[in-house]
Amino acid sequence: MFRKYLITGLLIWLPLGITILILETIIGWMDQSMLLLPPAWRPEVLVGFRIPGLGAVLAVLVVLLTGVFARNIVGRRLLHWWEGLLGRIPVVRSIYSSVKQVSDTMLSPKGNAFRKVVLVEFPQRGQWTLAFIVGEPSGVVAETLSAKDWVTVYVPTAPNPTSGYVVMMEPGRVRDVDVTVDEALKYHVSLGVVDPGTRTRVPELVAPPRVA
Repeated sequence: MFRKYLITGLLIWLPLGITILILETIIGWMDQSMLLLPPAWRPEVLVGFRIPGLGAVLAVLVVLLTGVFARNIVGRRLLHWWEGLLGRIPVVRSIYSSVKQVSDTMLSPKGNAFRKVVLVEFPQRGQWTLAFIVGEPSGVVAETLSAKDWVTVYVPTAPNPTSGYVVMMEPGRVRDVDVTVDEALKYHVSLGVVDPGTRTRVPELVAPPRVA
């Protein structure tokens, strides 16, 4: 009975604790944006103590204002000048252009990258895993492969989906599957323990022993 109570408690507190830890890490990282303010304007100077999360609000506000500014004519010209400046720096040019191409592709509302989950045969025939459609071969790669209707997929590794393999496959080796992106990520992060399509359930509390 002690073991059942212990497991029930862990099932309640463990997800909550990990969630709080992740949020604390993200907010702590975003709080670094407070360093953009002059020392005399920072909360610990004005009110005498640090306000957690205020930096995250400032970071979101800066990103929002940047987007608003970049949408007008002056902002577009300034952004074009800034990108041209970065394009003249040898090492920065290659890094910035690569990251910008990836971000433009992933965040574009018209793009299909990482918006569809498929089953693919990987790493060899007869073995299947969940992957994400990121595009299709083009240019010299498509000409070399004579690739017609081929797709480019990203196969994440587990439990860290930020690393993985980019593979170009024939359509016959790709199967549609009714799985969302979030469910596929949970599947890889959990090492396959959380099946795609399952919902998180609140664990049943252990019933107290009956008194005779």
